[in-house]
Amino acid sequence: MSVLENISVDMSIVLGSTQLPIRQILKMSRGAMIAFDSGQDDPTQIFVNGTLVAKGRVLVEGERMSVEITEVLPKGMAI
Repeated sequence: MSVLENISVDMSIVLGSTQLPIRQILKMSRGAMIAFDSGQDDPTQIFVNGTLVAKGRVLVEGERMSVEITEVLPKGMAI
């Protein structure tokens, strides 16, 4: 067993983002839609421990979703 197998990392997949006033969020009800700043063909951003490390695209097969990595970014790449 590798010593690396027990190390946890925090991974986030970002589909898009937006900025909304809190008053607008408080008025939302079930079924409300929030528009992102990206389209369906734009790449997702993959963060590990808060650092952008790659870009990818979302794949959907039936009930399952996954992310295909399409680009690994150079070390020190800023967003």
